[in-house]
Amino acid sequence: MKSILASIAASSLLAAFTLQAQPRYTITDLGTLGGTYSYAYGLNNAGAVAGGSATQSQTGGLYQTGFLWYGGHMIDLGTLGGHACPTCNSEAGGPNASGESALISETSKTDPNGEDFCGFGTHRQCLAAVWKNGALTALPPLTGGHNSQAYWVNEQGQVVGFAETGTPDSTCAVPFQALRFEAAMWDANGTIHELQPLQGDTVGFAFGINDFGQAVGVSGLCSNTTLPPVGPAGPHAVLWERDGSPTDLGSLPGSVGNNVAGSINNRGDVAGTSALSDGTVHAYLWTKQTGMQDLGMLPGDFVTVPPCCHTINDKRQVAGFSCPGPQGACRAFFWQDQVLTDLNTLIPSGSPWYLQAALSINDAGEIVGYGLINGNIHGFLATPRQ
Repeated sequence: MKSILASIAASSLLAAFTLQAQPRYTITDLGTLGGTYSYAYGLNNAGAVAGGSATQSQTGGLYQTGFLWYGGHMIDLGTLGGHACPTCNSEAGGPNASGESALISETSKTDPNGEDFCGFGTHRQCLAAVWKNGALTALPPLTGGHNSQAYWVNEQGQVVGFAETGTPDSTCAVPFQALRFEAAMWDANGTIHELQPLQGDTVGFAFGINDFGQAVGVSGLCSNTTLPPVGPAGPHAVLWERDGSPTDLGSLPGSVGNNVAGSINNRGDVAGTSALSDGTVHAYLWTKQTGMQDLGMLPGDFVTVPPCCHTINDKRQVAGFSCPGPQGACRAFFWQDQVLTDLNTLIPSGSPWYLQAALSINDAGEIVGYGLINGNIHGFLATPRQ
């Protein structure tokens, strides 16, 4: 009996310690570029934020323009469509310590194959770009392709994403997609390098990159791989070493062959998702020492996602979103030391915010994403309270 009581007491103390160890956050509203909504996609260790926001000319849907935010000031990064295309869209990821940001942006040109590569529903050409030294510059696509996307930039100025090849493929799962695509890395000087898919696969995309040049993403066939930013999925979660060689990260037990690697930290740890046979989608942490471990699920939820592109920091803290199903409201989560927590329980009581998704976390534990405030979706910065 004494041993049982001692075990219960130890468990209670551990639970209490875990609860006390969870950080508490203050929330900063990032505002907008004049429209009604914004989304925060990434931040650096200095607290600079990149994302996308509606302008006064953009209403409804996913239409947005990339921005950088720091210290209460939001900078409009524009689009590759320029003044000739006031309704063109862009969104920004990163930034690195130099303020460089990776973007996807539409141009004013209609895609020659009728593709919707950016996913904004406009069927304009979509190009990877980088904001650097105060200017937005398109990055070159692969030979034969018309479209590309860029998602993250490391401290060396290397950018990752993916780009079309010139190879037609009538089996592509993405609506309107006519050409194959490959994961890609651009050097700091803008030179593009293809990141080869796994043996037997034909397409891929890259999401995250660390400061040592390791990148993560997906490898598959055009028939079973869907593109970001809308519904990214594929059979194989991949880590590319700095020399470009790919490694299959495997899957969680019970996986049905849908595995995504979304983020990588400077320790080489990876956060991503694996879809299981019961219809649930689980978040995982992959390390070289342990392989994949399931991060668990919040009560009543069926989908847990640490999305692209920097949702794991060097402390192995993970951020993301969790959803109960198609009709339910998603909620931002924070994972640390084997404990998955609804981020909304870690903000001040009575806050006007409902945090829907966490999309990036830095080494200070700051988190950005988006949530509902006063009936509108705004990007937020969550700062741990001392």
